[in-house]
This record gives sequence, structure tokens and C-alpha cells, in this order.
Amino acid sequence: MAADSSHRGSGSELLVQKSNLLSLNDDGDQNIILNPSFDDGLNNWSARGCKIALQESTATRNMLPLSGTKYFAVATERTQYWNGIQQEITGRVQRKLAYDVAAAVRIQGSATATAADVIVSVYVEGTNGRNQFVRVAKLQASDKDWVQLQGKFLLSVSISKAFVYIEGPPAGVDLLVDNVAVKHAEKSPPPSPPDFSNVVYGVNLLENGDLVDGPDGLSGWLAIGSCKLSVSPGGAPRVLPPMARESLGTRTPLSGRHVLATNRTTTWMGPAQTITDKLQLHVTYQVSAWVRVGWSTTSIAQIVGVSLVVDGKWISGGQVEVSDGRWYEIGGSFRIEKPASRAFISVGGASAGVDLMVAGLQIFPVDRKARFKHLKNLTNKVRKREVVLKIAPSESGDSIPPGSIVHVKQSKNSFPLGTCIERMNLENEDVVAFFVENFNWAVFGNELKWYWTEPQQGVINYADADDLLAFCKQNGIEVRGHCIFWEVENAVQSWVKSLGKDDLNAAVQNRLNSLLTRYKEQFRHYDVDNEMLHGSFYQDRLGKEVHVSMFKTASELDPAATLFVNDYNVEGAADTRASPEAYIRQVLDLQAGGAPVGGVGLQGHVRAPVGPIIAAAVDRLGAALGLPVWFTELDVPAENEYVRAEDLEVVLREAVAHPAVEGVMLWGFWELLMWREKAHLVNADGEVNEAGRRLQTLKEEWLSHARGTVDEQGEFRFRGFHGDYTLEILTPAAKRLSQAFTVEKGDTTLAINITS
Repeated sequence: MAADSSHRGSGSELLVQKSNLLSLNDDGDQNIILNPSFDDGLNNWSARGCKIALQESTATRNMLPLSGTKYFAVATERTQYWNGIQQEITGRVQRKLAYDVAAAVRIQGSATATAADVIVSVYVEGTNGRNQFVRVAKLQASDKDWVQLQGKFLLSVSISKAFVYIEGPPAGVDLLVDNVAVKHAEKSPPPSPPDFSNVVYGVNLLENGDLVDGPDGLSGWLAIGSCKLSVSPGGAPRVLPPMARESLGTRTPLSGRHVLATNRTTTWMGPAQTITDKLQLHVTYQVSAWVRVGWSTTSIAQIVGVSLVVDGKWISGGQVEVSDGRWYEIGGSFRIEKPASRAFISVGGASAGVDLMVAGLQIFPVDRKARFKHLKNLTNKVRKREVVLKIAPSESGDSIPPGSIVHVKQSKNSFPLGTCIERMNLENEDVVAFFVENFNWAVFGNELKWYWTEPQQGVINYADADDLLAFCKQNGIEVRGHCIFWEVENAVQSWVKSLGKDDLNAAVQNRLNSLLTRYKEQFRHYDVDNEMLHGSFYQDRLGKEVHVSMFKTASELDPAATLFVNDYNVEGAADTRASPEAYIRQVLDLQAGGAPVGGVGLQGHVRAPVGPIIAAAVDRLGAALGLPVWFTELDVPAENEYVRAEDLEVVLREAVAHPAVEGVMLWGFWELLMWREKAHLVNADGEVNEAGRRLQTLKEEWLSHARGTVDEQGEFRFRGFHGDYTLEILTPAAKRLSQAFTVEKGDTTLAINITS
């Protein structure tokens, strides 16, 4: 998973097939591309490291472009992937405006390459000497037919020169281009909040969930594939699984019956139900069941999963590793955002020949609002403290009499709430303003990663990280260091991959020394080796002990920094590689080797989050490890911004209400300037959308204010969130007193002396 994508600049990718193409050239006067269909030959176009030629369209050999235009351009004699065709667009493109891009493309000229990636990019030389590169879109093109490449971009720098260019296929492959368009992106009409008035929360969508209807107990159920289903009348748990119990509360016990799937000849075979007509758009559904495998048919741990299959697309509804003959809880969630022609739920995953048992399978809509009320109460217990203001006479003997009016106002909550930022963000003053106003922590998107700071061996670049760090210091923003290493191979730069064992070990030590010596005591945290649950690049080459060595050396070089593990999918119950139990085993193994692991990072790249599932993961991690937990890369993509807002509220409320969680970092907030699409809080034009407004509303909720009067003991008491406050007192004689104070974390009443 490219959770920390190396994607440079801003851009979004949309792969569009010929059958549903949208041409941006229908209204030519809006297109900033000159000679977009090559009707004027190659005027306004130039080659980029190769040669370009004009060809006439012909229906023979299937060379007629999608738009039916007469000509197209061909980039030939290409010796590098970046060779292609370009046009200068200086003076026709503006910063801080979103643009749509489209181009018809295909390839030809290679016996070995019948398909290849084609990329459209924008490059800007800034007036201040800072340049911006944006990969707008990437699509796999073929030599069989034309396809349309589409995307969006947003520029931050003040523009001196700007170019759009198309590139990508391997050397020796010709690139064909036609019908290029760059237009101001139309503003989408504001969405409406989904109507959930007819949703019945907590009710199982499945028919005959207790397995009592029909002559064989299987009414409503069907077998996927050729496996055989039967109902066993007992032996299954009668209690709800814990995560479902958190959502549903006390319910009638389960029946104790279970579905037995036998004669399974492939992994996806198992019990299923069609639920097409029961699903509602944008509703979050929780999945819950007990599962077990026939241990007599296997001695190998099995992966069992619940899947929603929508018009042929498989969506995970939860996964669990079953390693013996016990019953295991499986839980998860899903949502659909477009109408489905056919949808069914199925249980499978175990190896062919392994019997599968399922009990108490439930698919039910989640009542998030009811959970929010519960979380508010927890938050007040976890994040507030009793405070007594003791108002003493001044040195001159003046005192504040009882009955004086007291107004306590919180200006800042100290709970760490931050976001990912990138160096290019600093070029956009609107992005900077939103960041400084709404966040108190930062993490750099790419600028501290090894592939960024040393793209070629010995070529060190800390300039971008230095700029970001200076900006954060100037604005009183604390910073996490992400990341020293990245264990997933496709995130490792090519020169590192080419090293032998001894040279790689030396490079690792050089990286540690260079980074942590330069920035000693500058970063509060470091993610030491990112995503060790999902990758093994350094371990495979240097041995398992390399992870312990990384932590030890980092601690020796910067003892003040808290060292984190960091991974994705741990909080979602849909990835057995990243279950809380797997994460716990990893941390305990590191600690057993002497690694000073100081924190646990949950990336939080989630879809359709369900509070009890997230809380269950944090509960397990907190109880087993006793380490602070941070959500380090939170984003919640959803088509509808009202749904996105509620998703964001789910995770933020769960985090703030849980005593083990000590901070939350978002993975960006501005449309086209963040990794994940449809997860933004601010639209490209600077308008704060519903998700952004929800964040601001929650921040206001998590500020404490109190009014009252000084009592006979010269005191004023209140309970407030941790953070910074201002106090104002007005006496009956109209004397005013103002003072600032801070409420730190603590379990006892905080006494603060106020001098009158």
C-alpha cells in the first residue's frame, strides 16, 4: 500500500475507458491548449528529448482517433521514458485554480510492449526560483486502440514558465497523442446530505440469520461454487461477538446454530446471501460473525473473510486468521456509494478442502449518532481536569471580593491534532492560513524520506525539510519525523536496492547518522522503519536484527525523540497481516531485542469506519503494550462530503475519547494537494467543505469555557479540557483582572494561584 505515496506535487488520476469517455474539447474556446487536435500541423508543439511527427488519421489499421479528428502526433525515436510531446502554456494557466486535463493516447512500434503507462504532467518554473512538478494522471495505454487520459491539477507557485507534457512508455515505444485539452475545472454543485430517515439501525439485513427457516434451515442462503451447505444445530457461541455487542448492546442470545460449508474446492467457496435490494447508498454497515474451520481438515492457519460482492467487485468486510479449532470473531464494515445491479455477501478464504463454519452472521446499519453521545461522555472523563483558581490578595493587600464575576475562556486545546504538509504547500498562502489556524502538529509528506533526501547516493538534499521545519518553528508547530526508513521495497530508491549486504549496512548507518545528527532534538517523534508489517526489504538483506539496530542507533543519536512503529490497516479488521495481534507480536519482538519502541502508529487510511472496531484495536494495543498510540496518517475518502464529515468525526471522536491515544495526524486536507482522492476538507478553490467544517466544529466543542463568581473562600472551580486559558475577573467596583494559565494533564485537582 502506498500509504505515504512518493507522488510529487498535486494531481489526481482517473482511468477512463473508451466506452465512457468525456471529451473536454466540446467547447474549444475554453481550452488553453493551442492546436489541440493538430489541425495546424505541429505548430505550438515541441518534442521532449525525441522527435515528433504528424500523421493523418485513417480508419485502416484502427488508427482513427477517438474524436474522429483528421490528424494526430507521434513521438518517435524515444530513448528515455520521459521523452514525449509538450506545449508551453505560460500566460494561459494560473496558480490556485484547478484545471481538468484530457488527452487521447495510444502506443505502437514495439514487438515486446503491447501496453505501457502513459503520463500527463505539468511543469512550472516559479518566479522565486522554486519549480513545481505535477504528475496529473497515469493510464495504461495499448497498441490496439485509443484510450483517454484524464486528471486534474492545481498549481501553487507564482508562474514564470509552464509546460504540459505527455510521456511514460519505455524507450523504443512510439507515443501517439491527439485531442489534448486543459480547461478550468468546473465547480461541482454542492452535494446534499444523504437521507437516512428510513434506515433502521441495528437490524440484520440477512434473511434467516438464526438458521431456523426452511426444511434444512437454509432458507435465504446459497452456496458460492460447488460446495455443500448444511446447518449444525449447536456448538456455536450464543453470545454476540464483542465488537457487535459494543454497537448493538444487549440483545437476544444467538441461536447456537451454524452453517457448515464442505466440499470446498477453492478459497472463495462458502455460504452467501443476496442483499441487493436491502442496501442503501452511503449507509455504513457493520459486519459481525463467529467463524471456525474444520481443524481435522487442516493443520495450517487459515484466513477467513467476509466479502461484499457488488457487480463483480469484491469488497472486504473483515478478515481473521484462524489457527486452531476455536471460534473466532470476525468484524468489519462497508458502504456502497453507487446503485448496484447485484450485491451479495459471502464468507470464504480458507484453503480448498478445509471445512468452514459460520455462526451469527449479521450485516446491520450502524447508529453513529448514538455512539457519539457515549464518546462525548468518555471524552469529558479522559481529556478534562478539575481546576480550582485560588485568588490571593496582591502584594499591596488588594483582594478580589466574593461575588466578583469570573469568565474563563480556553484559547487552545493541547491535544495534538496535526496534518501532513509538503514544501510546495508553503507557496500557497491560503493553504498555509488554513494549516496554521487549525493544526498544532505537522508531519512532512515526503521531504524527510530517504528517497527524497538522498535520491542518488551521496547527493544529499535537506533543503525542503529545513524550510518546512523552520516554518513550523516560526508558527509554534510541533513536528513528527516521517520516516527514517521504509520497509516496503517499492518505496526504496534504486541505488539502495543495488547495494550488496555490506554496502547496504553502511548506507543504513550513514542514513541514521546523517539524519538524526542534523536534526537532533528537532523532531518529537520518528517513524523508524515504516510499514514493517507489510514489507521486508531491509530484513531480507540484513537480517531480522536490523530493525532492533535501527531503533537502538536512532535512540543513541537522538535520545529525546520518541521512536514509533507505524503501519496501516491495523484499525480496520480487514487485513490479517496487520491485525492488532500481529502488531503486538512485532513490538514485543523488537522490545525483547532491546529496541526502545516508544509509540505505536496507526496510519488510519480508513473507509466506512465503525467506532467499536477502531476502539477494539486500540484497546488491544493499549492493554498489551502500554505505549502511546497515535493516528499518524488519517484520511477518510468518501464521494459525498457529508458522509466524509461523519467518517472523520467517527475516527476523531474515538481517538480523543480513548485514553491510550495521544495524538492524531491527518494525511493532508486540501483537494489536489493530498495523496488520497475524495478525502479533502478544503476544496481546490479554497472553500471549506462539510468535512472541514466538521473538524472546526469538533475543535470548538473541545474548548472549555466557564462563567460564575468568586466564592467565600476566594476560589472558583471548573472542569476543563487540557490546554491554554485566559481568565477575566470583574469586581463589583468595576476593577478588572486578566491572567493566562495552562491546564496540564493530571488525575488530581489542579490548583492555580491567581494574584489580584
